[in-house]
Amino acid sequence: MSNYTVAMVHFQILEEIGQEGRNSQVFKINDTALNAEMVLKKICKRSFATPEQYFDEARMLYNVQHPNVVEVNYSCQDQDFVYITMPFYQKGSLSNLMSHKLLTVREIIRYTVQFLSGLHHIHSSGLLHFDLKPDNILLSERDEAMLSDFGLAKYMDEYGFTRPNGFYRKHLAPEAVAQPQFSAEFDIYQAGLTIYRMCIGSSIFNAQYAAYFEANVFNSELFSEDLTSGRFPDRNVYPEHIPSKLKSVVNKCLEVNPEDRYPSAIEVVNAISDIDESYLDWRPSVEGDIRKWSKKSATGTLYCIDVDANNRSTAYKISASGRRTSITKYTKIAIGNRELNRFFKGK
Repeated sequence: MSNYTVAMVHFQILEEIGQEGRNSQVFKINDTALNAEMVLKKICKRSFATPEQYFDEARMLYNVQHPNVVEVNYSCQDQDFVYITMPFYQKGSLSNLMSHKLLTVREIIRYTVQFLSGLHHIHSSGLLHFDLKPDNILLSERDEAMLSDFGLAKYMDEYGFTRPNGFYRKHLAPEAVAQPQFSAEFDIYQAGLTIYRMCIGSSIFNAQYAAYFEANVFNSELFSEDLTSGRFPDRNVYPEHIPSKLKSVVNKCLEVNPEDRYPSAIEVVNAISDIDESYLDWRPSVEGDIRKWSKKSATGTLYCIDVDANNRSTAYKISASGRRTSITKYTKIAIGNRELNRFFKGK
């Protein structure tokens, strides 16, 4: 008599959830037995080399439980597919949030500390993620960043090295061009690139990557050259409200030589822990060719500055009652970065 019992799981697919660089299908479902909405990841069994690998990802998620790592509800299979179910978060992913607005420095730091906390935990468990990107960072109901999608994750050997079964080219670390084995610094690079994207916005980063396509053909040789020389991504396009300390931390994560990066996620967290308070709450936005920043004071006054393509600035404040007043000191025919920084620090 077998000790195994085969049971049935019933779920209704509600919608497919899009994802950048995905290696599986992801759906929002309703588990009919529990009457609960969940996220279901559907993976074709042909993606695995052996049946023993079917539930590796689900087991990894189960074994690395942490407040900033998405948990697994259950996993199952049918004849052709493996299924992994996880909680459904109404707020979606960090990528989804970034598609609707540019982030303040306070938001960048808070989400960074949270997802790096999860990353530090999985590294401490001997696991490398290999697929860190805004799509794989979900936002909980408490608006906390949760590390997700362990489809490329691998356990490290006794020397701290391993190799994934594949790569996400858009977030490829430079050493992947030539090296066969990778350490925690690979994840640090991808974490840095994720923070970089939070700083500059999705559209600017995507435009950088799209430049390597010509007639829908990807120029892998040029991409590899720029990646290994530090030209991709462009380290010179940070918006003016990003503090120099934060830029330095991100650029260190993005060093071409892995030995020049931070050796651990917790060191990245420590490095950004004392960013200047003056910069934290400026909300950037773009309207056409006009760059805009706004910040509300404790008394309800909204401070704003708009800068056009010729660096002509218009600075003003709007009181809690709605009265608009020009700030003539920072309304200029051409404003420089130093003056912008003085404006940010002084309000």
